[in-house]
Amino acid sequence: MELHDVWFVLIAVLWTGYFFLEGFDFGVGVLTRLLARNRAEKRVLINTIGPVWDGNEVWLLTAGGATFAAFPEWYATLFSGFYLPLLAILICLIVRGVAFEYRAKRPEENWQRNWETAIFWTSLLPAFLWGVAFGNIVRGVRLDADFEYVGTVWDLLNPYALLGGLVTLTLFTFHGTVFTALKTVGDIRERARKLALKVGVVTAVLALVFLLWTQVESGDGASLVAFGVAVASLVAALGANQAGREGWAFTLSGVTIVAAVAMLFLTLFPNVMPSTLDPEWSLTVTNASSSPYTLKIMTWLAVVATPLVLLYQGWTYWVFRKRIGTQHIADLVH
Repeated sequence: MELHDVWFVLIAVLWTGYFFLEGFDFGVGVLTRLLARNRAEKRVLINTIGPVWDGNEVWLLTAGGATFAAFPEWYATLFSGFYLPLLAILICLIVRGVAFEYRAKRPEENWQRNWETAIFWTSLLPAFLWGVAFGNIVRGVRLDADFEYVGTVWDLLNPYALLGGLVTLTLFTFHGTVFTALKTVGDIRERARKLALKVGVVTAVLALVFLLWTQVESGDGASLVAFGVAVASLVAALGANQAGREGWAFTLSGVTIVAAVAMLFLTLFPNVMPSTLDPEWSLTVTNASSSPYTLKIMTWLAVVATPLVLLYQGWTYWVFRKRIGTQHIADLVH
């Protein structure tokens, strides 16, 4: 296996980790409107992800940086062609971070309600737009002979990509719902489990259509295995949720995300961005990669840094592993 193939796999792992971790905190953000009945419950939901949401976003920064360094042509084409949706995601992530930090800085109800509204929308929109973006990457876009995107933003809003957006939105919301059931106690925990069933059924229908569409269009034997794992783990997650096994439900919903993202990357390889105008104009792991020397240096850096990052983030989740409820909120005004 060549180094550019290795880095394609590593970038796939980074995106998978990002969607697994950021997926549930996007879902919790959406639940501040769908599940919480009052401001105390909204605070409980926000507190479940308060210690970890910013660490989860590190995976996005790492994935973007790795793409820039390992596949600069892919990075350039992706960020120029998908400029508007990626800019919208970036603005949402900035506003979302500010909302988490500023919400409790003042006691006025309108102040806190406005920031809570911001958390909801800046969780919902990226969850949808990431699916649209990756749907277009897998489906292919209008690239010319110079590997430049020559389409418009409206070309990105095709049925396949929009369906992908709905899948990521509902899947992340389901992931966040089972995470909420895992991390809370009392009435909010029970309602989260009931909501997880409803959201999970919708997710299963949308995901089945999207993944089957993907498999028929560009799948192979390996992607078919990933497809089967994604479907089976989602059904198992619904069963575990109904049985009150929140830990298993969260693990299995995470496996669903991992398998679904793996399937998309398996159908994409060896391309990194197919051209719908001419297959010869597609960006591949070969023509989009950096020099072997650059990839070699990156590999050694990754070998040293990655275990440290994983240990630190794992330690963070261990420290903040306990369940919380409204009874743990000392001051309901904030």
